Amino acid sequence: MFPRVLTALLLSLFTYCAQAETIEDGYAFAILGEAKYIYNFSHFDYVNPAAPKGGNITLAAIGTFDNFNRFASRGNAAIRSDTLYDSLFTPSSDEIGSYYPLIAESARYDSDYKWVEVEMNPHAVFQDGTAITAKDVAFTFHKFMTEGVPQFRVVYKGVVVKAIAPLTVRFEFPNPDKEQMLGLLSLPVIPEKFWANRKFNEPLATPPLGSGPYRISDYKLGQYVTYSRISNYWAANLPVNRGRYNFDTIRYDYYLDDNVALEAFKSGAFDFRSESSPKNWATQYQGSNFTRGLIVKQDDENQAAQDTRWLAFNIQRPIFQDPRVREALTLAFDFDWMNKALYYGAYQRVNSYFQNTEYAAKNYPDAAELAWLAPLKGKIPDEVFSQLYQPPHSDGSGNDRENLLKATALLKAAGWSIKDQQLVNDQTGKPFNFELLLPGGGNSQYVVPFQHNLQRLGITMSIRQVDNSQFISRLRSRDYDMIPTVYRAVPYPGNDLQIMWNSKFLNSSYNTPGVSDPAIDQLTQQIVAHQGQPAALLSLGHALDRVLTWHHYMIPMWYSNRDRYAYWDKFAMPAIRPPYSIELDTWWYDMNKAARLQAARK
Repeated sequence: MFPRVLTALLLSLFTYCAQAETIEDGYAFAILGEAKYIYNFSHFDYVNPAAPKGGNITLAAIGTFDNFNRFASRGNAAIRSDTLYDSLFTPSSDEIGSYYPLIAESARYDSDYKWVEVEMNPHAVFQDGTAITAKDVAFTFHKFMTEGVPQFRVVYKGVVVKAIAPLTVRFEFPNPDKEQMLGLLSLPVIPEKFWANRKFNEPLATPPLGSGPYRISDYKLGQYVTYSRISNYWAANLPVNRGRYNFDTIRYDYYLDDNVALEAFKSGAFDFRSESSPKNWATQYQGSNFTRGLIVKQDDENQAAQDTRWLAFNIQRPIFQDPRVREALTLAFDFDWMNKALYYGAYQRVNSYFQNTEYAAKNYPDAAELAWLAPLKGKIPDEVFSQLYQPPHSDGSGNDRENLLKATALLKAAGWSIKDQQLVNDQTGKPFNFELLLPGGGNSQYVVPFQHNLQRLGITMSIRQVDNSQFISRLRSRDYDMIPTVYRAVPYPGNDLQIMWNSKFLNSSYNTPGVSDPAIDQLTQQIVAHQGQPAALLSLGHALDRVLTWHHYMIPMWYSNRDRYAYWDKFAMPAIRPPYSIELDTWWYDMNKAARLQAARK
């Protein structure tokens, strides 16, 4: 009897120990694999740690601004205002999803990521010299949960954040989730003393108390804003900051029109310009300042995950709820002609929501992908299983009848017919009219050719251009029929795909088309559940990409694998450029170059 009891006790103890949590100490975190930089590294590879501090740089922004609270639910915040606050951990620009200590010093955590305790740097201070404490971190989380965007409350529902010591903060998660943890560890830490009696979701007419390397030192609402470097910035010599933030001041001048801004740049009104228009790049960056080398042109290849441009249907509108209608309008968008006639062949056609990554669905689904897709059969487009998605191509003549005939057939099948040269609904008799909403000041050469092709189908597309503040307001309230959108680069399938596509986040302005689909909900939830599992994420990424493209939620326009920019020759930059960013914050003012430039311009 006793031996059996002893054996049972030993087995119970063994089972308990096997199930007991494993506590680990961490310095850096990576969402995939291991972080590149080891403990106590000196600096990132893409900086010059000996870069001199000093000098000024003037940049341009298009549109206007009316406040300094990047996290307000209304208004148009000043450019760069999201960098006023430091976070516990911060990413590098030569890795995907790696984070290193900033306000934090280290962390201890359960190996399943059910909780993490962060030890904070005792030298960390806000810009008025007061300490950044664990209470500020807990306060920040509370502010985002109660006054931040609704999506934040959905993502972090059930999370508990508490200060367990003056410089120790603990995060507890309802379910193990490494990416959710990293999302909170990279959250900007705001000062309780400043925000305690202010609404975090309201615009802020004066600059807030920050903790980052720059403070707002001068501004005129809607016209310009100047950031000045903190000379005694507490984190200047941390490994993540060494060689960065070298300019004494960074000034942004606002322009209502991008063409005006280009001419201002060429005249020397500001110092650096990134060019998104291939036509401008080919025809406007000319003249004596370029031939004499006073302005430097740079055209770099970029093979990293790319931002892509689309025209988003508001599928909440009845007119766009039928996918055949959306496909028909996609056929009317003649990319091949536009790219040749308007953009000097400089663009590549978008064909994926994971452009330039291994997660793009380029081949037919394999067994691993079919394991996710098969249970969704009948709930997703049939083409997912039998065809490879490719956006329509034309002959480039600008008069491609074949695509327009296909579009006409799709519209007829969807219940639309031509009457008196207008496309009308067979049931209601209403004409097919809609509005394309555009932000002011941008380049939109593609609009009129697209409008002309739609007219050939009997469709009337009106064009409405509004200022940036009104554009943002209408975007947030989903007050549009169709809208241009930049789909930010997605280097790997992460939790943020929920905010972009899951119906729980339907009110998110990131979900531009207004998608609410159970199958897509399931795929995005599986992506969340399989974070940290590369093989599963690869097949899930392919599956989600395939389903999204075949639903035709947005018209694919283009992307560029080139970074084109120009600058007045008074700056220097590190020898190594990171693959995921130009990293202007690693540049510095070169006094010798500046002196030569000044002499040459006299």
